[in-house]
Amino acid sequence: MNMKMNQILKQAGELQKKLQEKQAELEKRSFSAQAGGGMVTATVNGKSELVALKIEPEVINKDEADMLQDLVIAAVNEAARQAAEASQDQMGSLMGNMGLKIPGLF
Repeated sequence: MNMKMNQILKQAGELQKKLQEKQAELEKRSFSAQAGGGMVTATVNGKSELVALKIEPEVINKDEADMLQDLVIAAVNEAARQAAEASQDQMGSLMGNMGLKIPGLF
């Protein structure tokens, strides 16, 4: 292999290592969102997995189950959106720092 190919392979290995480190950092973070003025709070981890759900007792009413379901969905979706946005920001900044500009990737 010529020198340039060795350098490209080395950079690719460094990028892979940094990506794995960033992903591990992100997975340890948590993202919370509320709906219904704080009546429902959802928390997801960096993999957008629901890890906690808090529902205030006063919102629990069998006659308004549809409303509660909507609040839970809204809170979970917002928390997952925050996690996805953080992932894109971290990976995008890493790619930019490495001098890689791949439109639509991050």
